[in-house]
Amino acid sequence: MGDERPHYYGKHGTPQKYDPTFKGPIYNRGCTDVICCVFLLLAIVGYVAVGIIAWTHGDPRKVIYPTDSRGEFCGQKGTKNENKPYLFYFNIVKCASPLVLLEFQCPTPQICVEKCPDRYLTYLNARSSRDFEYYKQFCVPGFKDNKGVAEVLRDGDCPAVLIPSKPLARRCFPAIHAHKGVLMVGNETTYEDGHGSRKNVTDLVEGAKKANGVLEARQLAMRIFEDYTVSWYWIIIGLVIAMAMSLLFIILLRFLAGIMVWVMIIMVILVLGYGIFHCYMEYSRLRGEAGSDVSLVDLGFQTDFRVYLHLRQTWLAFMIILSILEVIIILLLIFLRKRILIAIALIKEASRAVGYVMCSLLYPLVTFFLLCLCIAYWASTAVYFLSTSNEAVYKIFDDSSCSLTAKTCNPETFPSSNESRLCPNARCQFAFYGGESGYHRALLGLQIFNAFMFFWLANFVLALGQVTLAGAFASYYWALRKPDDLPAFPLFSAFGRALRYHTGSLAFGALILAIVQIIRVILEYLDQRLKAAENKFAKCLMTCLKCCFWCLEKFIKFLNRNAYIMIAIYGTNFCTSARNAFFLLMRNIIRVAVLDKVTDFLFLLGKLLIVGSVGILAFFFFTHRIRIVQDTAPPLNYYWVPIL
Repeated sequence: MGDERPHYYGKHGTPQKYDPTFKGPIYNRGCTDVICCVFLLLAIVGYVAVGIIAWTHGDPRKVIYPTDSRGEFCGQKGTKNENKPYLFYFNIVKCASPLVLLEFQCPTPQICVEKCPDRYLTYLNARSSRDFEYYKQFCVPGFKDNKGVAEVLRDGDCPAVLIPSKPLARRCFPAIHAHKGVLMVGNETTYEDGHGSRKNVTDLVEGAKKANGVLEARQLAMRIFEDYTVSWYWIIIGLVIAMAMSLLFIILLRFLAGIMVWVMIIMVILVLGYGIFHCYMEYSRLRGEAGSDVSLVDLGFQTDFRVYLHLRQTWLAFMIILSILEVIIILLLIFLRKRILIAIALIKEASRAVGYVMCSLLYPLVTFFLLCLCIAYWASTAVYFLSTSNEAVYKIFDDSSCSLTAKTCNPETFPSSNESRLCPNARCQFAFYGGESGYHRALLGLQIFNAFMFFWLANFVLALGQVTLAGAFASYYWALRKPDDLPAFPLFSAFGRALRYHTGSLAFGALILAIVQIIRVILEYLDQRLKAAENKFAKCLMTCLKCCFWCLEKFIKFLNRNAYIMIAIYGTNFCTSARNAFFLLMRNIIRVAVLDKVTDFLFLLGKLLIVGSVGILAFFFFTHRIRIVQDTAPPLNYYWVPIL
């Protein structure tokens, strides 16, 4: 055994010798990882420049309101389309293209119209009938009947066919309905596409689904935003209540840690039990009601989530999930009852430390504020980027061998341009949405940079909070006579040391984590692109990569957190701190794994108790079930928005 212990320490590093003169965080320290600090500052300058570029080129109204193929808003006051509030797609079938999900537009000409078509017509039939005047309102503005049928359809001046449609979110979608289980448009199961062939109505469904998917996502986001605007003050009140309960909980832990932990455990079990009982009562109440037996799969995705609460299957799923959670908690309590006693002692000491460093309770508000700034800057920049990605691009098309084919053009000036004279048979036709300038070519890269900087800055803010709190509580831990040996302002001292000496180290750790996170985002993007592919090997490889990088992110977060503690105490650079933290954990792997997870489990129960209590109170309040204040609660689209 005497030979094994030195070999063990040699494998996992040599533990530091006990130093009776060591009194906490080292004050005489120097700057660490200066190069990473410089890189972070340069990246922030570049991020500001990217934001300025996005705000200069973008118009967020393009993300919210419909625009035609020329980028003009539909139904906006003060424009020529003021009386044309609806967007009409020439060929809705093309909306089934994956381009819809990438560019938020359908690759087909679109115009603003006063109302959606209410009848079925082809251009060929309408031209020789009295319906031609009606048909022309769905052609491009300024259309003149001085071309042949083939030329009109070739140039995209008019749609080849009109299909009865209904407006949805200011867009015209085919009025498809089911009759005895058969999809129909009008009274037909097929339709003529205007080019001499007939197509199935399911083709329209696919196109409408893709276009409507984007709209439903936008509608959902707008409804959630509306709920936040009318209930933000109640959300703040709920947060204040939760903060007050958390503060009271921490204070009670300092004096009654053992009793509080066991009371908390019993309360969590009772809250989950009530949740199971409530789900069962709702499940029983819906028995026999019309439409309550529809399955979630058959119902599909609905933007109004209240619809799901009228299904028995929803409450059955909730009841099963809560029951499984209840059983897991009870089993963990049975098998970990001895370790819980040790964890209670740790929690009691931690609550005593919080009592001496009370300002640590307010520091999370600083982290929250900084994270809100990061999220706001990232979101606004992303919206402005999206609002510049849907510009219509027109290109020259020619069936003959014309050297100008595939060049960009302007449809308004093309008939009198040199290109038209050089290629008489050419036409300037809508190609796609996006743009061909250097800015548009760099748009995807700018979006990736925007996401990467958001991850880097958000991780830096979290790292700053971890180092600050670690430094403050390290001062408490090594103070022999408490509170006499504590510095006057331990939290502010730790915050100052972190920014003055270790900005580079925090940036280094945040950078590593941000690289892994942006790789995960890219993998998710590629996975979405490969969903339509039938290559099973590619799908399996993508799943394995996603799983590996998820595990890597969790490991790096865990290692970073402990490295930041070493930085706060000893003032070493990031790599040295990460190595020392890793070896320290490996030398005490069993003790750390058990006690850390048991303590986390107890804190999780405390969080569940506070969140569950406030959540139940908010549920009864926003669903108008508290009679005393039922008229005070604001009307909401989704009552779960303020609860979450």
